[in-house]
Amino acid sequence: MASLSKAGAALTALREDLSGDVFAPGDAGYDEARVVFNSMVDKRPAVIAQCVDEDDVVRAVRFGRELDLNIAVRGGGHSVAGSALNDNGLVVDLRHMRAVTVHPGAEAVRVAGGATMSDLDRATEPYHLATTGGRASTTGVGGFVLGGGSGWLDRWCGLAVDNLLGVELVTADGERVRASADENPELFWGLHGGGGNFGVATALTLRLHELPDFSIALLLYLPENGPEAARTYRDVIAAGPNEASGALIYFTGPPEEFVPPHLVGTLLCGVLLTYAGPEAEMRKIAEPLLALPHESEIVGAMPYADVQCMIDDPPGFRNYWSAEYLTGAPDAYLDLYCARAASMPVPTGSMHALFPLGGAIAEGPHEYPVPYRDAPWGVHPFGLWEDPADDERAVQWVHDVRADARPWSTGAVYLNFIGDEGADRVVAGVGADNARRLGELKRKYDPDNVFRFNHNIKPA
Repeated sequence: MASLSKAGAALTALREDLSGDVFAPGDAGYDEARVVFNSMVDKRPAVIAQCVDEDDVVRAVRFGRELDLNIAVRGGGHSVAGSALNDNGLVVDLRHMRAVTVHPGAEAVRVAGGATMSDLDRATEPYHLATTGGRASTTGVGGFVLGGGSGWLDRWCGLAVDNLLGVELVTADGERVRASADENPELFWGLHGGGGNFGVATALTLRLHELPDFSIALLLYLPENGPEAARTYRDVIAAGPNEASGALIYFTGPPEEFVPPHLVGTLLCGVLLTYAGPEAEMRKIAEPLLALPHESEIVGAMPYADVQCMIDDPPGFRNYWSAEYLTGAPDAYLDLYCARAASMPVPTGSMHALFPLGGAIAEGPHEYPVPYRDAPWGVHPFGLWEDPADDERAVQWVHDVRADARPWSTGAVYLNFIGDEGADRVVAGVGADNARRLGELKRKYDPDNVFRFNHNIKPA
């Protein structure tokens, strides 16, 4: 750590040189600038540099290195572990870097490092183009893509990293680097699941796909009808085309129009069938689900960007998540999964979700560090609650969901769905052989492990 006089002079220079705002403890706006969506995270950085362009990012990183500060990077701030912040270090905050430039003729889009899914989806929507995005519109694009990227479109057009065409980075030395299939290809490989370990992603270029129509069927079932709904949904996905996806979700009925008033605040089983195509085709696929006794339904065409907002997790809540990726979803597992919903904290915003994979995910390139690619299903206990008194039962429920799934677990995991669960889980998220190769890449681009506030790959 630098001397106080040197630190003070450097901070003064950063305030003068940075085009964006700089916050330190005691500054007006500091407390607002350090808030992330998970209210369980309460960290106090020494400096928050709100960058507005790549030059600002270079200045900020060099400032942090000069003072030997720990450096965290904030894109969307959606990491459940709160890795967008640190204590007594520097936060390189990209939230003002949100430009999205669509190139419809090339079916590609350039997305600045602080953009959210909503920024991306709303920009591509007028062109009837889309790419795999997170299932919440508030998710940051950068962290989502570099962590692998799973969403409603992944069975149809692959994981987000399967659509990655290029990345613009600022390295730990404050240097600008570009990575693509033709430029720094080994780094480009590592960015397909290696997250923010190799630098600050100031922009990403993604492949787009034509999406003229999108439609959904959202059906609510009483919990006692959940096992039958679960089996039916599993079979619908197995028999359906890659365009069909969605989720099986147990949740607390919110005070929304699609929830009958007497079921608000109670446990419900929901099936969301998404379809990258027209309503008529989707309805045919959804017939077995519609034939089951259900309490309400929303069935029809809906813009993809609107569907992306349907299960947004609101800021200010306490969050604890995890996941397991499964070899299948046989009846025995579905019975356990449905029974476990009874112990989830209700009424809260928690969601007990089971997602289908397969399709274009399994058909995609296997050389990247995304070892969950071959799993046909993933279970995602998503704890979301307000009262700290619920901490113990919410966290225990998440652990119990994982324990139930272990007999069917592939051992791999999607790192964007979990918090800090230790080094072994990071290896499970990239694959053991890939972890060694990523460690060598880390040694080249970040030998001092400057970028360690993430699912960390240590230099080999």
